[in-house]
Amino acid sequence: MHPDPRDPRPTPQVGVVVIGYNDADHVVDAVRSALDQGAAVGEVVAVDDCSTDGSGELLARLAAGEPRLRVVRRETNSGGCGSPRNTGIDAVTMPYVMFLDSDDVLPPGAVDALLAAAAEERAEVASGLCVRRELPSGREQPWQAHLYTAHTVLARPAQRPRLVHDTLCVNKLYRTAFLREHGIRFPEGRFLYEDFVFTAHVLAAAPRIVLVPDRVYVWHVRRSAEQLSLSLDRGRIDNWKARTEACAMAYDILLSAGQKELARAARSKFLDHELRMYARELGLRDAHYQRAWWAHTREYLARYDAADWEVNPSAPGRLLARVVLESAEPCDLPRLKELAARPARLLPPYARTPDGTPVWSADLPQVALAPLLTRPTHLLPLTVDAELRPRARGTRLRLRLHELYGRTAEAGPQEVEVEWQSREDGHTAQRTRTTFTPSSLSGLSSPPGPSGTDGWSAEVPVDLAGLGAGTWDLRLTVRFADGASRSMTAHALAGAGRLRRHAVPSARHAVLLVQPYATHSGALALRVATGIRGVMRVARGRLRRLLH
Repeated sequence: MHPDPRDPRPTPQVGVVVIGYNDADHVVDAVRSALDQGAAVGEVVAVDDCSTDGSGELLARLAAGEPRLRVVRRETNSGGCGSPRNTGIDAVTMPYVMFLDSDDVLPPGAVDALLAAAAEERAEVASGLCVRRELPSGREQPWQAHLYTAHTVLARPAQRPRLVHDTLCVNKLYRTAFLREHGIRFPEGRFLYEDFVFTAHVLAAAPRIVLVPDRVYVWHVRRSAEQLSLSLDRGRIDNWKARTEACAMAYDILLSAGQKELARAARSKFLDHELRMYARELGLRDAHYQRAWWAHTREYLARYDAADWEVNPSAPGRLLARVVLESAEPCDLPRLKELAARPARLLPPYARTPDGTPVWSADLPQVALAPLLTRPTHLLPLTVDAELRPRARGTRLRLRLHELYGRTAEAGPQEVEVEWQSREDGHTAQRTRTTFTPSSLSGLSSPPGPSGTDGWSAEVPVDLAGLGAGTWDLRLTVRFADGASRSMTAHALAGAGRLRRHAVPSARHAVLLVQPYATHSGALALRVATGIRGVMRVARGRLRRLLH
């Protein structure tokens, strides 16, 4: 049954399934965020996965005073998220259903926005913007924002293959009958990344979909929690194997349903997202993990066929995958980490074969980089080295742009815009522009470009006191004579004390404690503590880490 969009009276139409296990600290907030959506929510089904921390009792007390809340307690813990969600699908009586995790919330107006769009467009699925909120900082980052820039109706998912990138089930409203008619359910038991499989089943059924630009879900990310969420706990090889299994199942589901374009897009998404994310972190793992990851990834990539490699062959994920396939053992991890960064950076050496063909390295000449010679300038994996030099008389940031097989000189680097972005709230400070000048980059195993130079340099002042306390990410925009521009991060130069902590006198704060460092992807970032109190907080934190 579809509500009449012309009827101004709110009609209960939506059931929200909230799942939780031992999350007494957050589950009530999640349930209340669903109840607070208003009259359109006819029921909230809270599925407690056999909690032992009092979550069930909290929900029971809340349900005693709220007729729309129904608590379903599972007799045994499932070990995952799929089984309790399936329990919720079976229990819902409303025409539409949404899913909510116990540690997240629905923002005000989320259900109304999705329900209105689904009813007006006669869509089986309505999907909106999810934001990832880092806690405790509160910094928010949109998830797959490019899909949700405008109200969009898709008669079938194949009209927008990029939909395979939004694997979340929670930022969507589903017609309950659609899920039941097609037997769409989550994998049971302890199955990580169950969203991937569920979403593939949804897309395979070719529903009519409406996308809305409204915020409809707030995904809370608690990286400092004692028990990381299943998706954040990536330090074990079992996590990677579970992720590849889910990706493989999603591909098979789409292909079996005749959704060849979506299936191909799913394989591309693995290279561009999963492979790059885990490769960025590979250097943090021990040798045993690295070998196991490398062997498993090679086995998985061996399933790809020629058509999979023909799509966008110069994309960073594909280059990274080809290096893994062509080497029996882990190799070039620092370079792979930088290539996996966003935006990608290709560090030297810039090797060539005797006939001049660009290749990954002298050890892996079979990985040809010829597609880079025709890749648009704004997509090239250019590398800028960065070094921060804190000084009492003025801190300077030194930048060096590498030549890349003649493409950099061909585009003609002219200027670079430097800005610092706050890790805490995302605001940008201290935009500075300066020009590039040709320079020689000693130690590079690459020939000079067509202009006779092998690099370009620039230097800008940094007002550390003006930045203030916090963590700052460096962002660059390089502009070229051919009219192109490239937004990028910078490779943090290490060694020779370049990334050590500095105490810098300050007229405004008395003292600044400055720590340049390399992020997991190798980019330069900066921590600043201001004043004596700030310095003491850093010292106490360091002492606690040493003691533990």
